[in-house]
Parts: sequence; C-alpha cells; structure tokens
Amino acid sequence: MMAAVENVERAQSQTVTALLALRDLIVNGELKSGDRISELVMVERIGVSRTPLRTALVKLEQEGLIEEIPSGGYAVKAFSEADVFDAIEIRGTLEGLAARYAAERGVAQMRLAELRRCVETIDNTIHTDHMNDADFQTYLHANERFHALLAELSGSPALIREIERVARLPFASASAFVLAEASLPESQRILIIANEHHRAVVEAIENRESARAEAIMREHARLSHRNLMLAMRSQKTLDLVPGSALIRRRA
Repeated sequence: MMAAVENVERAQSQTVTALLALRDLIVNGELKSGDRISELVMVERIGVSRTPLRTALVKLEQEGLIEEIPSGGYAVKAFSEADVFDAIEIRGTLEGLAARYAAERGVAQMRLAELRRCVETIDNTIHTDHMNDADFQTYLHANERFHALLAELSGSPALIREIERVARLPFASASAFVLAEASLPESQRILIIANEHHRAVVEAIENRESARAEAIMREHARLSHRNLMLAMRSQKTLDLVPGSALIRRRA
C-alpha cells in the first residue's frame, strides 16, 4: 500500500516538473510557434518518464499553449493579435464578475483591508522618481496578490478556476505587461491609473455597488489592451512580454 502511494506521489511530482519545464520553454521562446514537441527529446531534456510527460502535455493543451496536430502529438500554438486581445477581454470579464459577486455577497472588513494593503504597497512603489528592480518585484507581488484576492472574494470556486485558467496564458495574466510598461515613456502614468482602478473597485465592493465594481474591473483589463498596442510599436519592448514569441503579428 505504501509503495503504491509513493508511486502515485512520484508520478504527480514528475508531472508538475514536466508541466513547469515545458511551460517555461514555451514562454521563453525556446519552443516556438509551430514547433512539434518530441516526447523522446523532452523526456531526455526534462528528465521525466513518458507517462507524466504526456499528462503534462494534455494539461498544456487545456491551458491553450499547445494543440494536437493531425499527424499525432502536439505542437506549440500560435496566437494572432486578435487572440491575445480576446484573452485579455475574457480575463477582464471574469474579474468583473468576481468584483460583482464580491459586492453583492459582501466582504468582511478584514478581507477588504488585505486589498487595501496591496493598493498601499503599490502606491509606495510607483510614486518614486525611478523604480529599480526591487521596486518592480514588490509591485509585481502586490499586483498579483490583489488580483488573486479579488478572485477569492467572489466566493465562487467555479469562477476562480476560470480566472486561473485564462491567466495561465502568459500574455493574459494580470502582470503580463509589467516589464514592458517599465520601458514605456508613459509607464508611471499607466501604473498610477491602474492602481486608481484598484482603489476604486475596493471602494465599490465595500459600498455594495456591484455594477460599478464590475465595470471598473472590465475597464482595468482594457489597460492591458492599450499596453499591448504600445508594446507592439517596438519589438524590443514586446520581447519583455512573457509569451510574446507566440504572437503572430500582422504585416
């Protein structure tokens, strides 16, 4: 019995290892759009057996990073600009629904205080003359924490799963454009506007203004739309967006 449990745990651990390694290879551009994923090569490269590797490939297909090919196996997926905009819009719609649910169902002051601490941390980070690497890491953590908390406060496990699923697409996550934003002349203004959205949605949730809370988070996602358009003006800037190598740009 103990041996069986250990075998299951070992297989699960190898699946997680394979999943993280494959996702990293794709997001970093080492595996490019259209590349066929060879199981034998990946088994050797990652150091896992074929069964957990195949399980990881199925999970990556569900996430939308790879797709089955007619000849068998999987290839890295390519995304059009429209695909990316749609993914961002879907995240905004889902986070808007999370904010609506939180406002309608009510949130304890202690949980609202957690959101406010994220807002304050971001404020202290972005209102500086020059953000260094440590500042960006602080911003990144606080921003991701804010969005994760917002999903939790919806009180809907089904909605939380869907938000996590769309956010696994590297360019659709809440922090996808942080490094790209840093290289833009408008960076500080964009970050300030984004954090004002955070502040406003906390206020709307506290006041039980569900429609307002939903609208704010949908508008918040539109900032990512704008940031993508700005990033696309320069390949150097676009390269700072995780998974940008998967985006098939229009001529």
